[in-house]
Amino acid sequence: MAYTTINKSNLHFNTITWSGTGSGKSETGVGFQPDWVWAKGRTVAGYNHYLVDSVRGSTKVIYSNLNNAEDTDSNGISSFDSDGYTFGTSNGYNNSSQTYVGWNWKANGSGSSNSDGSITSTVSANTTAGFSIVKWTGDGNTGATIGHGLGVKPNMIIAKSHTQSGTSWPVYHSGIGATKYLSLNSTTSATTSNTRWNNAEPTNQVFTVGSSGDIKTNGYGFVAYCFAEKTGYSKFGSYTGNASTDGTFIYTGFKPAWFMFKRTDTADGWMIMDKHRNPTNVVDKRLEADSNGTEYTGADWFDFVSNGVKIRNSSGGINASGGTYIYMTFAEAPLVGTNNVPCNAK
Repeated sequence: MAYTTINKSNLHFNTITWSGTGSGKSETGVGFQPDWVWAKGRTVAGYNHYLVDSVRGSTKVIYSNLNNAEDTDSNGISSFDSDGYTFGTSNGYNNSSQTYVGWNWKANGSGSSNSDGSITSTVSANTTAGFSIVKWTGDGNTGATIGHGLGVKPNMIIAKSHTQSGTSWPVYHSGIGATKYLSLNSTTSATTSNTRWNNAEPTNQVFTVGSSGDIKTNGYGFVAYCFAEKTGYSKFGSYTGNASTDGTFIYTGFKPAWFMFKRTDTADGWMIMDKHRNPTNVVDKRLEADSNGTEYTGADWFDFVSNGVKIRNSSGGINASGGTYIYMTFAEAPLVGTNNVPCNAK
């Protein structure tokens, strides 16, 4: 077994849920001051995914299910607090008839200048947990490079122009490589193209942008959320379906707290599951990153087990025979950490 140095995953990633009140309030229980908050209303259709971060500012919202530029939500999150956040009456966080989920990652505050690439970026990096927030201004050059601050090659990059409307969310994932891309706001399958990542794999210092306006338009602002796998804490991989209720087993080396996946060989949604909305197996409550729909519950989908994910469904969106899928996941707790050893260790 590989030991992890991240014994408390919830000091770097955590999920909380709450009920809206329609009046200003604070939510606690995150366990750290979050730098990236991804919130979603669960029970009323038509509510977008709200994504805010400490580099752009807590009131600057972008939506994973839309191609819009960022909005300023003056009634949204007013502050990132030591154990959560404070917000006003925004429907994205606090409608009195609504329940919400918030997924929270720790980076490193508002960020600092990074000159590793051909474009100077602002980077807020948590190198321990392999997560960084990167902001830059496009210079219009195909093949421009952007410093990400992780010190190791990222396994996944989720990017968006936050100042330019009509642009998609390009996604790099090591399971499909830099010759292809996915779009977080779309169900489309993996597309072979050099227009997003210029066919260049990211390095331990930079990632490369292609010719698409989604990723390089001169004078517009961009943000990227970059992830590098950390043993026992996070995993970014792929699997192949078998169309059986005794489905594929996905080894992660830990019990997942959060799991997002997408089919890549045909059109299907980005499904998000977590242990807070499903504290016991079977895990079946899911939201789609590309949709403003309500939380869907129905049919047995997964078991989250001590060392991975066991698929319990044969549907095409999760487990088609020969279907290919990519995923990202974060741990509830490590299988083996530096502060504990297997019972048979000597």
